[in-house]
Amino acid sequence: MEIELAVDDGVATLTLAAPQRRNALTPEMSRELVDALDRADADTSIGALVIRGAGTTFCAGADTNTLSNTGSDPAEEHAYADLSAIYSSFTRVGAVQAVTIAAVRGAAVGAGLNLALATDLRVIARDARLMSGFQRIGLHPGGGHFVLLSRLAGRETAAAMTLCGAEIDGNHAARLGLAWEAVDDDTVEARAFALARIAAQDPELARATAHTFRIETGPPELSWDTAVQTERAPQMCPCADDSHATTVTTRSHQATQSGNTARCCGPRTDAKRCYPTEEA
Repeated sequence: MEIELAVDDGVATLTLAAPQRRNALTPEMSRELVDALDRADADTSIGALVIRGAGTTFCAGADTNTLSNTGSDPAEEHAYADLSAIYSSFTRVGAVQAVTIAAVRGAAVGAGLNLALATDLRVIARDARLMSGFQRIGLHPGGGHFVLLSRLAGRETAAAMTLCGAEIDGNHAARLGLAWEAVDDDTVEARAFALARIAAQDPELARATAHTFRIETGPPELSWDTAVQTERAPQMCPCADDSHATTVTTRSHQATQSGNTARCCGPRTDAKRCYPTEEA
């Protein structure tokens, strides 16, 4: 089991427990996460839920093997199902009935950043690293990434992080509105749980308030679910032309030289599709 769920006095703790790969999400781990959140919703004594990562990293993104296998044939049923499982982990966090808080230490990259942004509130380490991560490995963002970023920090921040690969630390994240507060690394979880205990004092009220909060503060234009589907096609489908495929291959090669690997899959019909195997 790579997802752990514990409950204490109205506060649930969900731990991403795969530190050997920096808590990178696999389809199986994502399904475990959804199952754990279903159990949390069924326990009406829970008024708040804290998501944390085991080890020193919150979540490094989607597992490299998942990205590689998905790229082998994007049209195959398993590829669609596996990517959907990872997407579902974000949207399921966003639908948890209790108040949700992410305790972010180390790094939150790509899919891991989506997971953190899916919560109601974030407490982050001052030296934590937040990055989209997709652009630098030549992979189109997914999981409603633009919606999650822009609704919290605005269009400019979303553009800088997704289009230009900007990376920010915890202090900057708090200033931008991506986190409630930035604290020392060794106090992140204590602070997150202190906030969770306040929210969980009346579980029934906490759940009702969280529900209304999300309705009133959610995206006013494009829905999250629509954004997920909008981003799915360009993330999974073959490149439009060989020149783009070459560009992606070059980026992947450069990533390989720095210790990362990539696999170029193709041709599929008359196009190539490259899927980097670095977490995103």
